[in-house]
Amino acid sequence: MNSSSGDLPSHPVIPEEFRLLCMLHNIGATTMEKSMGIEEVAQWTEVDIEVLRHHLQKLRDLGYVEFVEVGGTEKYHVTPIGITKVMTLYS
Repeated sequence: MNSSSGDLPSHPVIPEEFRLLCMLHNIGATTMEKSMGIEEVAQWTEVDIEVLRHHLQKLRDLGYVEFVEVGGTEKYHVTPIGITKVMTLYS
């Protein structure tokens, strides 16, 4: 089948960790005070906790996500650099 001018343009595939970054931003985990535990993130995103841990570590390594420990629980939030990255993904 040949491509025609009526075909929809292809969209770039966004890596899963960046989809997660956008989700964290959209659900409001954007400050230390609004950080969320991994179980809460799993409920919002419907992503397996072990997969979340993997993606969150990648995002931490890139400086897009930070964690804080509150009462023995690790909680995650998007950093200012992460917020900037989210905004570039939307533009």
